[in-house]
Amino acid sequence: MITGELRSKIDAVWNAFWTGGISNPLEVIEQITYLLFVRGLDDAQTNYERQLTRFGTASVSAVYPEGNDSRGRAYRDLRWSVFKERAPAEMFTIVSEHVFPFLREMGEAGTSHAEHMKGARFTIPTPALLAKVVDMLDDIPMDDRDTKGDLYEYMLGKIASAGTNGQFRTPRHIIQLMVELMEPGPKDVIVDPAAGTAGFLVAAGEYVRKHHPGIFRDEELRKHFHETMFNGFDFDSTMLRIGSMNMALHGVEGANLRYRDSLAEGAANDADAYSLILANPPFAGSLDYETTSKDLLKTVKTKKTELLFMALFLKLLKPGGRAAVIVPDGVMFGSSTAHKAIRKMLVEDHKLDAIIKLPSGVFRPYAGVSTAIVIFTKTNSGGTDHVWFYDVQADGLSLDDKRQMLVSADKFGPVPEGALAEEEHGKNNLPDVLARWGQRAGSERERVRTEQSFAVPKADIAAADYDLSINRYKEVVHEAVEHRAPKEIIAELKMLEAEIALGLDELEAML
Repeated sequence: MITGELRSKIDAVWNAFWTGGISNPLEVIEQITYLLFVRGLDDAQTNYERQLTRFGTASVSAVYPEGNDSRGRAYRDLRWSVFKERAPAEMFTIVSEHVFPFLREMGEAGTSHAEHMKGARFTIPTPALLAKVVDMLDDIPMDDRDTKGDLYEYMLGKIASAGTNGQFRTPRHIIQLMVELMEPGPKDVIVDPAAGTAGFLVAAGEYVRKHHPGIFRDEELRKHFHETMFNGFDFDSTMLRIGSMNMALHGVEGANLRYRDSLAEGAANDADAYSLILANPPFAGSLDYETTSKDLLKTVKTKKTELLFMALFLKLLKPGGRAAVIVPDGVMFGSSTAHKAIRKMLVEDHKLDAIIKLPSGVFRPYAGVSTAIVIFTKTNSGGTDHVWFYDVQADGLSLDDKRQMLVSADKFGPVPEGALAEEEHGKNNLPDVLARWGQRAGSERERVRTEQSFAVPKADIAAADYDLSINRYKEVVHEAVEHRAPKEIIAELKMLEAEIALGLDELEAML
């Protein structure tokens, strides 16, 4: 967790960007990302020089060459440790006229995740603002993976509006829930075909670090973790830059994040390549039918991106591979031929494991769309027995645009520090989701359909034309109504009639 002091510094820099004329939060994060990358280059150069001094050789390459750049400035002046000591005006000149051209040259050379720096643009407007940002970033202990990772997550949390392609961040606690459900292992090959800021990949990496610390003592597994385990695609270069930096700051050295329209022709070349998919793909957006992968259209003929992504997931997974993905509710009950075809495919041709209904406020203030987490395993040979349903009604935050905490920090998320009391469960269902998921093949099958979670046999789903909406199967508890015999009611009415007649007679006598 970052300290309140550090959080205040970030807020101050954010406000400085705002007053300096940069109000787009994505642009702010992009500029900070570039500077963090430059600082990381300086650390890498220092590591190279230490090895060279100590051993006479180095296992890593030099970042900065000897001599001067094409504009006559010494390459050593481009290092963070050097230009941070210069006066703001000179620092501004070095960074804008020398450091950023150097970043673009590195990107063209295709080195590591530097390739995402090809389009690097320096847009910080004043020397004073640059000096303030550099001072703030210099205060952060970059050798502390948790601190710099949390710092970046805090900054990403400031992206308060959806992007032009419908991008918005999946809440961190929902990502954590999906990762905990899937339990990624040290040999998994993980992909997010709509990676954005790489939140799912970061969370999967943190899970593997925590639960499988021994992988870093095994050279093959360590190499796999840093180079081939984490894969992501996006067609927004800004997102690729941010996602790549997010992975680097969380200690993954060579995550494979690539520029790609996942639904386009040729994008399915990675067929059967991955063992785990974690994703929250865009639910809407423009789709060029002509460039859409013909392979995907063979699977499901539609223009709806959410259905095409489901087809893509099935194509990318290797047999035995599993997926936890967020889809809009319409996928669960849509009546079109394409909707029914994709649902029937999941149930009959593969193993549909679970549908976890999320409350509609989960993505506020970005969107109020109703969604569900779909969990399935690719088998190519069926295997669906029962489908487990859970109706999440509370995720620990208010479901309005404010999204305020309803429980204390130690009771938040799917893995709280302590057990939740019954009234706290009513505010945070996520630990219960995780606990009951583990019992989905056992005691959960005995639960009645009036409960918050229950299992539905495959035969019932087939009989319902493969409708996967939880409301199709959930039963409502009705209060018992006492039904009386007609004779009793008639006798009571006659008695009432007699009493009224008697009362009228008494009233007439009094008059």
